[in-house]
Amino acid sequence: MNENQIDHDRLFKELLETFFAEFIELFFPEAALSIDLKHIKFLQQEIFTDVTAGEKRKVDILVETRLKDEPGLILVHVEPQAYVQKNFNRRMFIYFSRLYEKYRRKILPVVVFSYDRVRNEPDSFELGFPFLDVLNFRFYKLELKKLNWREYIKSDNPVAAALLSKMGFKPEEKVKVKLEFMRMLVRMKLDPARMELLAGFFETYLKLNREEEEQYNRELGTLDRKEVDIIMQITTSWHEKGRAEGNIEARREVIRKYLDRRFGKKSAGLQEKVQQMSSLKVLDYVLEELFAANTLEEARAIINEGVVEPS
Repeated sequence: MNENQIDHDRLFKELLETFFAEFIELFFPEAALSIDLKHIKFLQQEIFTDVTAGEKRKVDILVETRLKDEPGLILVHVEPQAYVQKNFNRRMFIYFSRLYEKYRRKILPVVVFSYDRVRNEPDSFELGFPFLDVLNFRFYKLELKKLNWREYIKSDNPVAAALLSKMGFKPEEKVKVKLEFMRMLVRMKLDPARMELLAGFFETYLKLNREEEEQYNRELGTLDRKEVDIIMQITTSWHEKGRAEGNIEARREVIRKYLDRRFGKKSAGLQEKVQQMSSLKVLDYVLEELFAANTLEEARAIINEGVVEPS
């Protein structure tokens, strides 16, 4: 998948909303000591209109929580940033001011810089005059590419495992990074859903070519037999799920193309319904019946029937 086609916001949102407490504990331990991480509520995504730029901006992750030793609620705003953007520190201040205007609460701002270039991003935004400092806005920053991946491989933190794929490593270390990621998964013993989330995130950003896969398999053979067996079980499960999902998407694509060629733009609504179908059995049923449909109404009846899985 091309880097430009990756939905970075969605991936980071899923990861950090699933493992928010682990994220704060890992990278911001001082804050973790003061924040009640058992009291976490994710708020609806905020969208602000930037009149000057003529565009809308959205706050990616907004968490309502509280401090252990103070009354009242606070907010934690986490902004994953996947590309270099000029004056990003100013944008963070604008987000902060809009959020404070709406909620009137203490706000902890955090930025996760995840792009592959090593830069020195500012962690503040200042305004003032030679005679008066008007503003000194600061935020936590996490520059993933500056982190040494080897410092995190002994951790049992799931966020550390996923983010190995975005940390600083040499190209020749890719195989080793994946191997250590798999060993971390074995140690953590997560449920299948969370394990798949971590694996999906990791493998989106770190992919091995054929030669690297061969090297990975050779190095896998040097590990403890029990550890290797668990890694192989995990990997087999992912591959089987991947094949099933691939078959489902292939069926959807055939049906969508058939509808488009047979009925044109009028079938757009039906194509959307097909895209929402997630059962291979249903899709096979719809595909077989559609070839007998002579009109758009007959096609609609078949697809509507397919929404309720046929016996």
